[in-house]
Amino acid sequence: MTPFATTTTRLPAAERRQALVDTALRVFAEGSYRGTTTAEIAREAGVSEPILYRHFASKRDLYLACIDQAWRRQRARWEEAIAAEPDAEGWIPIIARSFVCLRDAKHVVVSDLWMQAVVEAGDDEEVRRFVKRHMREVRAYIADVIRRAQAAGVVHPDRDPDAEAWIFVAGGLLGTVGRRVGLLKEADFESIRASRREWMTGKP
Repeated sequence: MTPFATTTTRLPAAERRQALVDTALRVFAEGSYRGTTTAEIAREAGVSEPILYRHFASKRDLYLACIDQAWRRQRARWEEAIAAEPDAEGWIPIIARSFVCLRDAKHVVVSDLWMQAVVEAGDDEEVRRFVKRHMREVRAYIADVIRRAQAAGVVHPDRDPDAEAWIFVAGGLLGTVGRRVGLLKEADFESIRASRREWMTGKP
């Protein structure tokens, strides 16, 4: 499909913005922040660059919107899966499987976008502020799940939910390194998950 095939379709502003984020998520995840241009994203979305810039002031703004979107989708998947799992013992593995694992071809892994944002944060104060706020939000959510599992008697009472949540966040970044450079295989991820599970529960 050429860009000209879709530019005549006038979507409501909110739908157009969402379509741009969906396209950008895929393009950024397949490539990199620095290596991706707004022209490429616009072309993939079937619009012109001026239309893209009506919705996002810069590539950075679009990228940060992508991180927010990927996190909302990740969190929604976790919440849906946890709600469907009556046994609290399954909650932590649910998070671990979808966060510290090989790429799920159907979804963009939010930690893949984090890694690129962390690189940019060194030179960009706005990205740095965003990443700090965003990762604290992720940590707070995971810590809450751990506390709930702890209250249910699944997680060892001596474990610190806030500290353990930060380790989960770090694990997401490790997963990205493993995927990006081929450092880790699925067996390595399974070993990591098993070790963390034993530590969290106090059971072998």
